[in-house]
Amino acid sequence: MSVITPLKTAAEQALSAQFAAAKAELPGALTVRKLREDAFAGFEAKGLPHRRLETWRYTDLRSLLREAAPLAGAAAVTTGVHGRLAALKLDGARLVLIDGVFVPELSTLEGLPEGLEVHSLADALVSGREDIARVLSGPGVASDDSGLMLNTALMRDGVFIEIAAGIELAQPVAIVSLASGDAERAIFHRSVVLAGEGVKATIVEISEGAGRAASQINGAIVFETGDESDVQHVRLVTRHVPETVQVQSLLATVGAQAKFESFALVCNAGTLRQQYFVRYAGEHTEIGLRGVNLLGGTEHSDVTLVMDHEVPNGTSREMFKSIIGGEGTGVFQGKVIVRQHAQKTDGSMKSNALLLNDGATMFNKPELEIFADDVVCGHGATVAQIDGEQLFYLMARGLPRAQAEALVLQAFAGEAVEFVQDEALRDLVMAEVEAWLGAREASSVVSAV
Repeated sequence: MSVITPLKTAAEQALSAQFAAAKAELPGALTVRKLREDAFAGFEAKGLPHRRLETWRYTDLRSLLREAAPLAGAAAVTTGVHGRLAALKLDGARLVLIDGVFVPELSTLEGLPEGLEVHSLADALVSGREDIARVLSGPGVASDDSGLMLNTALMRDGVFIEIAAGIELAQPVAIVSLASGDAERAIFHRSVVLAGEGVKATIVEISEGAGRAASQINGAIVFETGDESDVQHVRLVTRHVPETVQVQSLLATVGAQAKFESFALVCNAGTLRQQYFVRYAGEHTEIGLRGVNLLGGTEHSDVTLVMDHEVPNGTSREMFKSIIGGEGTGVFQGKVIVRQHAQKTDGSMKSNALLLNDGATMFNKPELEIFADDVVCGHGATVAQIDGEQLFYLMARGLPRAQAEALVLQAFAGEAVEFVQDEALRDLVMAEVEAWLGAREASSVVSAV
């Protein structure tokens, strides 16, 4: 019997060589080492995700990654890193990753609230914890994704956050991940947040470039939240050079009678695939995934999510807004799965996009897989241009066209931003939106002259 061996691209061959050379030094006890080996075997069988895979059809990573950049090693604390950290105005604990490596001396680890413990992921991987493999694996719907397999195999570090049962954190915990330096590199990191029963907390992720070189970034964050918890997650991906290619994954398992909300802002991120794998582990739980994508030039943002209703009485809400100019491309692929026993599920999924010119593109592919009969689920997707009547109204009152457009676009994005509960974080997100719109407005004025 003949065996067909698929041809490997140069990048896939390089990744195989990198894993073979690095696996002995990558952190992890025996259980983690086996997890890495199994994950890379799965990746090798599939290869880099490509357009012939339905879930990756709009983001062909095999074509995008012609070559695999060298793996990032020790954290490079450059002048750009210090400058960007100084500019960040964040209250609460700040946990800093440089090129995927946790840097305690740049983090605020003193005076952490009681019940909050922070370690590097590298330390957790070698600790011999019995639950480490389960925690890292996340929901079952994530097990077949080759992008996540590559992250599992090559993750070097990250942060491991544990919040004890009943703790309410008054201020957010921020994970700041910066790509540094002037040389291209591949960065693999993963962070874990374990929140006990009754926890109330806000976790912020900030992913930025602090150097002039493009990076290949594969990051992931895993949440496990207990019953009656209320966890908010806010992610900002910005200030990367246009050639950057990144995959950012969120894996969440949420307990009973709990709330989990995630919001993501994407602007100046290069080519980005955001993927969400979320599982209901208990009844009467509310989960919301929302975001705003601001795209220009040749930027590409792909939001792909799987919401797995395994139990009854779950509520899910998804809303993503995209503003696309230049030759930018937006993608939304949302799948809500309602299992046979998940009666009384209430799900709503929306994707709304505004195209600012003829070269902009948006792909929408919402899906429902419903195996229960007593549910209320629906989805909607729109792609449009700026409303001419709204522009006319504002311009008739003396506003220049560029400023009128900026106001309309700000209101469009603001509908999703309003779901960020923390007022300071909401202001931070809106400041980024306004800065992007301001830059576009200034560009429009220059072009008109």
